[in-house]
Amino acid sequence: MPKPKHILVIRLSAMGDVAMSVPVLRAFSSQYPDIKLTVLTKPFFRPFFRDIPNIDVVGAQIRGKHKGIYGLWKLSRELRQLQFDVVADLHNVLRSKILKLFFLGKRIVQIDKGRQEKRALTSGKNFKQLKTTQQRYVDVFEKLGFPLDMSKPMFSEKTSLSSKYLDVIGNDTKRWIGIAPFAAFKGKMYPIDLMTTVVEELAKTYKILLFGAGNSEAQVLEGIANKFENVINLAGQFSLDEELDIISNLDLMLAMDSGNAHIAAMLGIKVVTVWGVTHPFAGFLPYNQNEDSTVLVNRTQYPKIPTSIYGNVLPQGYEDVMRSISPEDIFSKIYETLK
Repeated sequence: MPKPKHILVIRLSAMGDVAMSVPVLRAFSSQYPDIKLTVLTKPFFRPFFRDIPNIDVVGAQIRGKHKGIYGLWKLSRELRQLQFDVVADLHNVLRSKILKLFFLGKRIVQIDKGRQEKRALTSGKNFKQLKTTQQRYVDVFEKLGFPLDMSKPMFSEKTSLSSKYLDVIGNDTKRWIGIAPFAAFKGKMYPIDLMTTVVEELAKTYKILLFGAGNSEAQVLEGIANKFENVINLAGQFSLDEELDIISNLDLMLAMDSGNAHIAAMLGIKVVTVWGVTHPFAGFLPYNQNEDSTVLVNRTQYPKIPTSIYGNVLPQGYEDVMRSISPEDIFSKIYETLK
């Protein structure tokens, strides 16, 4: 059987998971330059793949014309016109499974999410490091006949920032730290009052750039920025494409177990992550980072961690789990990482 020349890659969401696919696809493009990749994802994530050769991005309008079974059938017809040979499903959820039903005759390999291992981890039966998400993506391509060497990380070039950016950020000589304090669930988010203390300390030495999304987050970040010198709120000021330009110029990103951590990591930026009721053992440590760059809750005090894979389970008595991490724990880790 001849090797495929065109692979359809499915990874629709979430933001962090899509960002984690970028280093893998960048490695694929470098090691197999004659193979075309078409990435099916949400239109919002298109900028993630902007500088990877041999990649086309198709935006799935899952809340619009591609909604529901009939919408997925229409999407399948659009995709078939691209004449792909095989499918690499990096998502493996109900929506991608339905879509694949319409690809009769195509070879399909889907990600093994290790659901049984993850249940054992969150139930406390087996507390050990699981395979990383990036490795699970790599496994899909290996099954398709394309082994990948991920031992030499590759990243895009740092973007040269124009006056459009520098008029907002400033053009001084301080090192830049990005801070993304929000997360999808309370158990993964460091309390804003404590994060404000972190910002106050770091702003004495560094330029602090605050990242968030939506009006409510922007208002919170603006309140923090107004308190201190050297602190800029970027929420709502730039598009995702433009935020990638800015993040590529950071010296470090401080983030929760969330999408911003993975965006910075895919751009080759040092990342310090703060973990609450989730844990890196589930396989979601940002790319090319290690446990030395994490700030973790003490499991002796909170033995049920990880309470879930995504942080949506907050057992009784764990409501203030993040408060067990002191601001000193965080900015000490940042000083250590940047020295």
